[in-house]
Amino acid sequence: MSAREGAQARLARLLEHDCAYLAPGLIMGGMDEAGRGPLAGPVVAACAVMPPNEPILGVNDSKKLGAAARGRLFAQIEARALFLGVGMAGVEEIEALNIRAASRLAMERAAEGAQANFLLVDYEEGLALSLPHLGIAHGDALSYQIACASIAAKVTRDRLMLALDGQYPGYGFAAHKGYGTAAHCEAILRLGPSPAHRPSFLRKLLGGA
Repeated sequence: MSAREGAQARLARLLEHDCAYLAPGLIMGGMDEAGRGPLAGPVVAACAVMPPNEPILGVNDSKKLGAAARGRLFAQIEARALFLGVGMAGVEEIEALNIRAASRLAMERAAEGAQANFLLVDYEEGLALSLPHLGIAHGDALSYQIACASIAAKVTRDRLMLALDGQYPGYGFAAHKGYGTAAHCEAILRLGPSPAHRPSFLRKLLGGA
């Protein structure tokens, strides 16, 4: 099977998953977040409402795509989306709420004004939304709508981390996007935390400080 045939088969599986939830008059979207695990930066969520009759070849769980592919796909998602909302929760909110609650808040913000009447959400349920929604385990690997949202969230967050790299040089945010790589941890120990870092995520590294 060629790479294109593999991509076509994967796209068909993603669309078939979502078709199980479609009903006459239903406008469905997907939501996902990026940035729960990093030591720095915001958590970002995206809500994408994509027309199922114009699927984008190559869409996949954002974690399984390279940066260049994500960028190309994000441009197509932006161009074709019936609605594309982005929400985020910053470091202060992550510290005040905890990362899961902050992720849920980012999702709720992303869905504001969504032009849909049903949402599939990666994992989360019971969000404070005016729309019916359903949490799907591993949804970014199963659902076309969620996969598109996962790409939008990841690309948006990566771009924010590039901006933070310019604001707080020396930590390598452009390379690792805030994740706890060896180089990032070394930079934190050498330079101390920046305002972009999540203090509660650094306790183990800094010895409980």
